[in-house]
Amino acid sequence: MDDNINHEHDLGYKHILSHKKNFMEFLRSFVKKDWVELIKEENLILIDKEFIQEDFKEEEADIVYKVNIDGKDIIFYILLELQSKVDFRMPIRLLMYMTEIWRDELKNTQDNMKKRKDYRLPAIIPMVLYNGKNNWTAARNFKEILNGYELFEDNIIDFRYLLFDINRMDKEELIEIANVVSSIFLLDQNVEVDEIINRLKIIGKIIKKGATKEQEKAFRSWIINIFRNRFEGEVKDNIYELLVETSKMEVDDMVSNLGKKLEEELKHREEKGAQQERDKIKKEQIERIKKALKRGYSTEIIMEILEVSAEEIEKVKEQLIH
Repeated sequence: MDDNINHEHDLGYKHILSHKKNFMEFLRSFVKKDWVELIKEENLILIDKEFIQEDFKEEEADIVYKVNIDGKDIIFYILLELQSKVDFRMPIRLLMYMTEIWRDELKNTQDNMKKRKDYRLPAIIPMVLYNGKNNWTAARNFKEILNGYELFEDNIIDFRYLLFDINRMDKEELIEIANVVSSIFLLDQNVEVDEIINRLKIIGKIIKKGATKEQEKAFRSWIINIFRNRFEGEVKDNIYELLVETSKMEVDDMVSNLGKKLEEELKHREEKGAQQERDKIKKEQIERIKKALKRGYSTEIIMEILEVSAEEIEKVKEQLIH
């Protein structure tokens, strides 16, 4: 996946998760923590500011939400790591971003408030959304990248980020969750075309049954701008053209048409592959006949050895004459 497609993918997920209902469904479906139940959608505030350092500006996008739980400010920092390679700098990057968020918070807090005994910085919950093919092998705890961390127990800085590894998520569980975010994860997993077709049939029903109009709009945008990048060449162009043509349809009809188009493309690809294989066999057969003729074998012997007809041999003879 090239840098431009990576960037489109980042923006696609950023657009999806910037809708508060989608983000709440994401938390409730994939974060197995008791505190999720304390969050109310109406209390979520999307912070329209990037905290990414200049060192990493070209590599990723982020999403930041703020929420107040029982009078305490909490910040969710989600880093979109939508690239094929695992970055072992992840704990360092997250610490830098978290520090930048706290620095911004301090800068915008009055001095008399910061000096109070009960003043607290907001807790930050770091999250990483990853869709690479390889297993995630970077350290999950910050302290693990520090030399000699075993010696100092709780006297060194530490945190553990939440990882959402899309390609390692269970298909059946995603289907059971049955919301917009799980549907996108299903489509984003690295599977073959025939499996994508099967999933599209399921996803159309999920979106029709449970999504709001706003969620449908966000899903439609994602599938038009991101899903086409699953394919290459003529197939990619054909899929994109179909998606644009059907963009005014109900989402389930749009997805159904996409599935049918993919079935056609898959059948065409299989037929093309079969024809190429037949052409290859034919070419190899002609070469064997040519060699036999050049060695002076008679038509009868060539017919017997190579199991070909006299007509095929005559055609090769004519090619050699011309």
